[in-house]
Amino acid sequence: MEKIAFCPDGGEAVEFYVLEQTRLAGRDYILVTESLDEEEGEALILKDVSSPEDQEAVYETVDDEQELDAVASVFADMLEDVDLER
Repeated sequence: MEKIAFCPDGGEAVEFYVLEQTRLAGRDYILVTESLDEEEGEALILKDVSSPEDQEAVYETVDDEQELDAVASVFADMLEDVDLER
């Protein structure tokens, strides 16, 4: 499983495991978690908001309820053995 580091502006790097990725309505999304422990694992859905001139991908959390529901549904279908709760 791929592990990536995110460096928030002015913050310390945080590492996440990438559980899955998808593209929806022309935008890339990733489902990430800090822990692989299924009992305690909390997942985040992040979307790529990079512009073509960015050298590295820029991700932000999905806050819009409709967008979050749509992307979560896609990830739930992709990961049939994982229960995504909000």
